[in-house]
Amino acid sequence: MDDLRRPTGYLFTLLGIILLAYGLIRPEVRAPLDAAINVNLWCGGMLLIFGGCLLWLSFRTKS
Repeated sequence: MDDLRRPTGYLFTLLGIILLAYGLIRPEVRAPLDAAINVNLWCGGMLLIFGGCLLWLSFRTKS
């Protein structure tokens, strides 16, 4: 495998989906940083976007 972005993109996308789902299913479980912000939801969304960008870049390049 020449491109490291593809497996890394899959990893971050999977972690983002897991965190996003956990933040949606269990919104009462929050980090002690701020009681008003669902950190799992926001971090899951950012990981999902980052993983999606990596996957998009890896599939966009010509083999």
